[in-house]
Amino acid sequence: MQLTRIHHVAIICADYARSKHFYTQVLGLRVLAEVHRPARDSWKLDLALPDGGQLELFSFPSPPPRPSYPEARGLRHLAFEVADVAAAAAELQAQGIAVEPIRIDEYTGRRFTFFADPDELPIELYEAP
Repeated sequence: MQLTRIHHVAIICADYARSKHFYTQVLGLRVLAEVHRPARDSWKLDLALPDGGQLELFSFPSPPPRPSYPEARGLRHLAFEVADVAAAAAELQAQGIAVEPIRIDEYTGRRFTFFADPDELPIELYEAP
């Protein structure tokens, strides 16, 4: 078996409308499909990433919160590559999104920063070479 890339990442949100707005309007991801699943009282939203990968956004009634930020077992954070971290951070801040100070990766010398989605899932912006 040879893995070629990540196909998708699934995220469970607490407030579907708020998270849909965040991922489509704030981050600018394109909607591929949106399905309501009445038997589960759940929405599933497929979002396109620029590299061909996808984010799947799910809603479920009363999902439990993340146990800690960000060091719980399991997914630690999502990281998106951007051409200019400072410009991307400024765009987020202009939309009222809190962004951590920009740091330098001590191993690569590249700039990066973190912010959070509506459910406090940590998201990293990492500057392309």
